[in-house]
Amino acid sequence: MQQIFNFIFKNSILLLFLLLLGISLSLVFQSHYYHRSRAVTSANAISGYTYEKINDVEQYFSLKEQNDKLATENATLKQLLYNSQDTINIPAVQKPQGLDNFTVIQSKVISNSYNNQENYLTINSGTNDGVKPDMGVVSSLGVVGIIENTSKNYATVISILNLKFKLDAKIKGSNHFGTLKWDAKNAGYALLTEVPRLASVKKGDTIVTGGRSVIFPENIPIGKIENIFRDTKTNYYTLNVRLFNDMTNLDHVYIIENKDLQEIRDLEARTGDE
Repeated sequence: MQQIFNFIFKNSILLLFLLLLGISLSLVFQSHYYHRSRAVTSANAISGYTYEKINDVEQYFSLKEQNDKLATENATLKQLLYNSQDTINIPAVQKPQGLDNFTVIQSKVISNSYNNQENYLTINSGTNDGVKPDMGVVSSLGVVGIIENTSKNYATVISILNLKFKLDAKIKGSNHFGTLKWDAKNAGYALLTEVPRLASVKKGDTIVTGGRSVIFPENIPIGKIENIFRDTKTNYYTLNVRLFNDMTNLDHVYIIENKDLQEIRDLEARTGDE
């Protein structure tokens, strides 16, 4: 204990300097958006590199599982091919409505949290790959999240398992919409709220992205209705939706850019100012 006191006494000036430096940097980051943004970007780059190296090791030990997934997907594609009228001609894939306005960037999840109330993923694509905030992220099974921050080679994604995540969604085959959000209770489920009582809903119905979203194309899969709750005080249903994605086990993902996003937002901003 005496040695600790001696060390503090001998280095009191240096320790005081470091303390004041830390306080001043903290005040700068909190009061200046540019400095705060640069700090977040640098932190993303460092943590992204670390997560990627850890993920490389984990992926090596899960090669068999990944091969099994690829084999399953190949089997599904072959089934579609063999059940077509002419197996020589590859059947046309039905794209989600409005997909011509969207571009797609392939990426990979290198870090994924799902035990918190505000969960995020880190992916190994950044501004060098054309990734920007507010781009949608999906997997082969459906919606994953939305890009929040980017660095040159990495980006963080607001997971669908995040209390801040909200998405316009609808019942497939109808025009009845609701708001999809997570209640922080189960990593396998989300809630579709504010669905009108006039809507025809039943267990097993598929929930997809709605046409009012400017981030995702319409009809991207989300999940299936597991339970239906009716609020006797309002004219709305709350639907418990079992997600198609296993959000605890994500690997390859696809980033979707709406090429008309900025034009739409500029128009809405001008309309709001009138």
